[in-house]
Amino acid sequence: MSAHLKEVLQGPALLQHHAGRLHTKVGAAFPGSHAVFRGHDLHRDLCSLEWVQLYAYGITGRHLSAEQAELVQAMWTHTSYPDARLWNNRVAALAGNARSSASLAMVAGMAVSEATTYGGQATMLCMTFLQTALRRVQAGEALADVVWEETARSKIYGFGRPINSHDERIPFIMELAERLGLHNGPHLALAWQVEQVLLSRYAQLQMNYSGLHAAIIADMGMSVRELQLLRMPIFIAGMAPCVVEAAEKPERVLFATPCSAVEYSGPAPREWRTAASPN
Repeated sequence: MSAHLKEVLQGPALLQHHAGRLHTKVGAAFPGSHAVFRGHDLHRDLCSLEWVQLYAYGITGRHLSAEQAELVQAMWTHTSYPDARLWNNRVAALAGNARSSASLAMVAGMAVSEATTYGGQATMLCMTFLQTALRRVQAGEALADVVWEETARSKIYGFGRPINSHDERIPFIMELAERLGLHNGPHLALAWQVEQVLLSRYAQLQMNYSGLHAAIIADMGMSVRELQLLRMPIFIAGMAPCVVEAAEKPERVLFATPCSAVEYSGPAPREWRTAASPN
């Protein structure tokens, strides 16, 4: 629908315009004949694409290069930790141990993968910051001023990590990015500069995987919304084995916690008395 038509049609007229039909530019299926995927015959024209390329093309309407697709896939591979203790894998594994269906277990794990501290929201917030910071620096502002303004206002996502500030995945991705010629993008260069500014005051605020991921995808020309969709499969390969193993265990045993292991700090136990009889 054109912007002009959106302005003209309001209320019932807008609903009537859409009633009984699907307006789409992304595709349609014609059973027994063919399927259209963003204007192309899916089976005839796009079958040579890697799945990552097809997925990204569906999101953006633009084709990733072979090098970009390889780097995206590597970022997914290096985030596939089959550890049921991790927050999203734990949700999926608990569902599997409760004999939920595999689909429901995986979807539940994916849903919490957009967590702000560890998951997708952190990557999206970091990408928003890097895009804004790059524009401001290119306009002549000092990067340090931009960084400290952001830390005073909120926090900069994409830097810092609990347990160990060193992110073991970054060297592998950077080595591949350099080999593929994708290591010199402006957002990635800026992210490394932001790290140096932060380290001048806070020794633990090294760039983490969210920061690297956000910078690389920004350098591919994607928006924050496109990043949100592109990153959805990032944990799946590590989540699935957690579900498989949890489903093989007896029900209710996964992360079983006795009452003695719970440290309670609420109100002290109290005696309940029944109300006095009116008679």
